Parts: sequence; structure tokens; C-alpha cells
Amino acid sequence: MPERYEPLYSSAELRAAEERYPRYPESIPELMERAGAAVAREAMLAYPAARSFACVCGGGSNGGDGRVAARILREAGQVADETDDVDGYDVIVDALFGTGFRGAPRAEAAERIARVNAASAPVVSVDLPSGVDASTGEIAGAAVEAELTVTFHAPKVGLAIAPGRFHAGRVVVSDIGLEDLPTEILRATASLLEVVPRRGVRDTKFSSGSLLVVGGQPGMTSAAALSAMSALRADAGYVTLAVPRDALAAAEKLALEPVKVAWDDGDAVETIAGAAEKAGALAIGPGLGRGAGRGDLVRELLRRIELPAVVDADALFELEPVERSASTVLTPHAGELARLLGRDDVSERRLAAARDAAERFDAIVLLKGPDTIVASPDGSVTVCDLGLPSLATAGTGDVLTGILGAFLAKGVDASTAAAAAAVAHGLAAGRVEHQAGLVASDLLPAIQAVLEA
Repeated sequence: MPERYEPLYSSAELRAAEERYPRYPESIPELMERAGAAVAREAMLAYPAARSFACVCGGGSNGGDGRVAARILREAGQVADETDDVDGYDVIVDALFGTGFRGAPRAEAAERIARVNAASAPVVSVDLPSGVDASTGEIAGAAVEAELTVTFHAPKVGLAIAPGRFHAGRVVVSDIGLEDLPTEILRATASLLEVVPRRGVRDTKFSSGSLLVVGGQPGMTSAAALSAMSALRADAGYVTLAVPRDALAAAEKLALEPVKVAWDDGDAVETIAGAAEKAGALAIGPGLGRGAGRGDLVRELLRRIELPAVVDADALFELEPVERSASTVLTPHAGELARLLGRDDVSERRLAAARDAAERFDAIVLLKGPDTIVASPDGSVTVCDLGLPSLATAGTGDVLTGILGAFLAKGVDASTAAAAAAVAHGLAAGRVEHQAGLVASDLLPAIQAVLEA
């Protein structure tokens, strides 16, 4: 539904929208006039004290937008020069490359970008920072570091996904009159949480969501406890926490409400499978450890327990594809995904890596980060860019696992549950009073507040 997702346009999708504009391509100057006017307007609004603007323009349509912006700025009484000599200006307008750019800038263009980045003035980028791939967020060479990006019609994929998102600064979307078209990649909004069922008058503790959490070896028992408690705060009605026997006492102290099940290495599969009979979903990995037999345990549980499953943390270590009839959601961070795929460019090619993993493992892949990517085996992608820097602390991933497990246990389909969990996780961080020094357990009461908003 449109209110639950927003479109993120690739270069090809934006071009298709432009080509549907009346009288295209004869109407290109009309679109360019609107785009340039939007840049001039937003630049003056953002920097009201500025009186001089250096407009660095390329030879394509992005450069044309920049030249229109320069003209309109001059008409407004500003100094606006089309120049590469950017020193001494109050604001720099970056109009070198637009949505059609791919790869790395040539040497001359890279030098122009370097001069822009070296200047002391703030940079306003036209449509997206030059050097950023609009369709992926990838950066193959030099790229402008913008403080403000004025983009047209709708946000581009490259403005939402790292590393491109880190170059965009604040993004303002300007309507230039194009028709909305379906896009392959969507951005999740806060209203996606409306799809998550809340407890109803006819619900029991089991029908409102029963989750089995497996992990929590000694020394890391708190990880599984955080997952279990976050699942309860995410409105699950019944949570079972299955831990190694020598971690049971710690689990009892750390998490009061979950039911506890203790297992030994020799009976782990049977004990955990028995506990799963009352569950609607499985979450495996937080604090599980990587000792002898742990990988075999993960694989056997995934084969045997035909429930929607979240596979996180230690359960991802040396994981191989497992054929299952139930849905599986993998929740790696970039380092974990790099190990899974045997590649070292995950941070530079996040979208491609997430899609590759979804295809290889035939699973939903939630690649964690400030631009969390939820990729499905069918190629569809949802981006949730609500994450805050405060979430970069130990244990917050375990909280996300619990939220996602609760949503799966409530019957939400895997890709939607993953995106909704990322939304709830990011919004919960924003509800915590103090961002500095946030710890994972601070998120627990905030999850409730987000679900009741």
C-alpha cells in the first residue's frame, strides 16, 4: 500500500517517468526549468545569508539544471557564476553528474570533484551528489560530499543506500510534474507497523504470538535474554528461551517472563524441537556460540523445525543453505554477510550483496545498518533508513531479532515482518531520551511506545 511504502527510483525508472511526460523529449527544457528553479529556491532557503553561488556544471542534463539554477539565482539578485574556481563563494552548487552516471569519474571530473570537496563552502547537489550511482548507492571513485541534495520527483535508490546516502546530506524532494510509476525498490515508512496484529479480545497467549529463542551460552546469555524480552515487548504472548544447561541460572535472573528450557549438547535437537511444538516462530543465534557442534545444531534445527525462522549472530557463522518449507530470515551485519558470501566489498556494494545472499540462501536477507536492506529471493527490496547512530552498540541486533521473531510468530509474512521490525527498531531508538550512551535494554520500553503510537 502506498502509505506503507515510498518509491525509490533507479536511473531507468526515473527515465521512464520522464519519457511519459507530455511532449517528451521536446518538453525537456520545461522539466529542466522546473528542476533548476527548485535548486535555486532550496539553496536560498537553506542558506539565507549566502550572496554568492559557484555553480559547477557538467555537460549533460544535470549541468543544464545547474545552469538554470544559476540564472534564477542571478534573477533573484544573487551572484551566481558557472565556474570550477569555487574558492571564495558562499555556496557551491554541484551539477556535474546526474542519475545517468555510472562507474568512476574520469580524471578531469575527479579533479573538479576534489576542488568542490576541498572548498570551505557548503555544497548543494542537483538530484544526487556527483559520483554516486543513482540506482545502487555505489561509489567507484571520487564523489561530492553534499550538505544538501535537491532531488526531483522522488528519492533515488542511491540517496537511501550507503555509501551514497552518506554523501547526500539532507535530502529535499521537489515535484517537477512527473507521473508516479511503480519501482522495484521501496522505502518502508512508519505506517508499515499497522500490518502487525495486536492482541485481540479473543487471543490467548499462544495465538497472540509464541516464539522460541535459542542461544545464550555462558558469558553471552544476555544476548538471548534481550531477544526474548524484546519479543515480549513487541507484543508476543508467549516466549520460550532455550539455553545451554549451564546458562539456565543466568537466564532465570536476566529474563523473568520467558519460559526457560535447558539443553545439553547430547539432547539439544530433541529438547529444542520439543519446545518448538508450542511455538509459531523460531529465533536462533543470539549468544549461541561457535564451539564444536554449533553449526551442525543450527542446520539440524532449521531442517527439523518447520517454523518461520530468524537466523542471527552466531547461527550465521559458516552457515550453508538449508532447504526448508517454512520461511527463513537471515539478519547479518556487513561483516557477517562478507563471511557468508566470501567477498570483501559488502559495505561498498550493499544492495548487490544483499540480493546475492537472498538468492544463494533462498531466504529473506535483512542486511543491518543505517540503511537496513531487506532483500527477497525474487529480487524485490525494501529499504528502512530510520536507523540512528545510537544503535551502533552491542545487543541492539539481539533486540531486532526478538522484534522480528515476534512479528513472524504473529503470522506476518517474512519480508514484511523483516521490514516492519527494522522500522520498529529504528523508531524505538528515536524514542530513547538519551542517544549518547544508549544501551540495548533502553529499547525495550520504547518498542511498546512505538507499537502504541
